[in-house]
Amino acid sequence: MSLKQVTIAALLMGAGWAHAAGYQIWVSNERSDDITVIDGATNQAIATIPVGKRPRGIHASPDGRKVYVALSGTPIVAPPKLDAKGNPIFKRGGKDDDDEDEAKSDKSADAIGVIDVAQRKLIGKISGGSDPEEFSLSKDGKQLYVSNEDVKTASVIDIASGKVEHIIPVGLEPEGVATSPDGKRFYVTCEAGGEVYAIDAAKYSVIGHFKVNVRPRSVGFLPHSNIAFIPSESTAELNVIDTATLSITKVIKLPEGARPMSVKVSHDGKRVYVSTGRGATIDVLDAHTYDLITAITVGTRPWGMALTPDGKRAYVANGPSNDVSAVDLQTDKELTRIKAGTSPWSVAIVPTI
Repeated sequence: MSLKQVTIAALLMGAGWAHAAGYQIWVSNERSDDITVIDGATNQAIATIPVGKRPRGIHASPDGRKVYVALSGTPIVAPPKLDAKGNPIFKRGGKDDDDEDEAKSDKSADAIGVIDVAQRKLIGKISGGSDPEEFSLSKDGKQLYVSNEDVKTASVIDIASGKVEHIIPVGLEPEGVATSPDGKRFYVTCEAGGEVYAIDAAKYSVIGHFKVNVRPRSVGFLPHSNIAFIPSESTAELNVIDTATLSITKVIKLPEGARPMSVKVSHDGKRVYVSTGRGATIDVLDAHTYDLITAITVGTRPWGMALTPDGKRAYVANGPSNDVSAVDLQTDKELTRIKAGTSPWSVAIVPTI
């Protein structure tokens, strides 16, 4: 790596990146209960790591020596049907699963798995609350902020003790979790009602919340600003959020067929990348004018996405086709597809130390 690449990597991922010779792509596979490790230099799968039931959210520690993955014993169920306005239609009591599904849940499997990167081995599990789906790390890497999908809460986990320190009530079906760039807040997006909660990372209390159209999946932040981007999957929209006022400043309509999932902002703050699910593309927008620049064709139903430290590539999990698209962000072209496990869900970039 050049000195410039090393410097960027260190700033983005913590001190551990400063000694990195490259990077790996770690992919959680929801239905095969494992993680696929891909070499970033060759785009070849080099390892498969069994981790436990239904791995979804996956993130590296700031020093790159550990990888955390959300595990859940709650069965996979189809999303609820939507009405004409894109709102979910629940069976009863505000839930979209039935008693039989609930009875089959294995709550003993709910955890945050801890993987040692050097050994490529699961070395432990810590409590993640009920049905953990996605999470983010605190700025100092000492805590995890976890969405608990089935009980309408967010949990704050102390990594050292492995204990749930705080439980914060949020909306129905919390999913996406993102820590603000300054580390002072974290945000939780709730699929069913479209509610987004801003939570104080010091006091563990809700600062405020607002609504977007339903099924917001993730949050991406524009560097050095008060701007964030949140998708509304069911209505093919990308919401521009003023995080200072917790208000929507603009709603961007994405191309027909898009079902936006993951949102990432380029490291230089010039572009926004949106994985479009059934739209089978990565939509690229200007981060300031919000114009659509291009749509990059990738695999089937792209979901989780990560950008490399040098900003030159994106890796995208394609669930139904069981592969990962490597995308060149300089040419806006898909480079290749790499075989993963069954139903790849999310992607983390991990330094090769």
